[in-house]
Amino acid sequence: LSKALSVADILVLRLPKTPATENIIDANALETMPNGAFILNPGRGPLIDDAALLAALDAGHIAHATLDVFRIEPLPIDHPFWAHPNVTVTPHIASETRPTTASQVIAENVRRGENAEPLLFIVDRSAGY
Repeated sequence: LSKALSVADILVLRLPKTPATENIIDANALETMPNGAFILNPGRGPLIDDAALLAALDAGHIAHATLDVFRIEPLPIDHPFWAHPNVTVTPHIASETRPTTASQVIAENVRRGENAEPLLFIVDRSAGY
């Protein structure tokens, strides 16, 4: 892992949550990564040590993190990830998009928009997702 991280300009985490993977990306792992690296986590929230990631972002060692999953979901409204300028929070949407069903939702939302009806699947920031 250390060897792979040492050359990873972009790290995409797709591991399951197990005792062996919890906090696998901790302060030591982050320090191993190249300066200015990017992290994307569409896998499981507990893979990353939140405090270590925030420290690496604040220090400028990690350039940006895009996070789709979190240790606590929904992500608490007061969590620092929400306001951090180098973190993009997405609403747990990293599953595979199926064109048939996705196009049906898009078409339905176009119809609803044209008829001034509420749209489907709106992100509710006050709920945290």
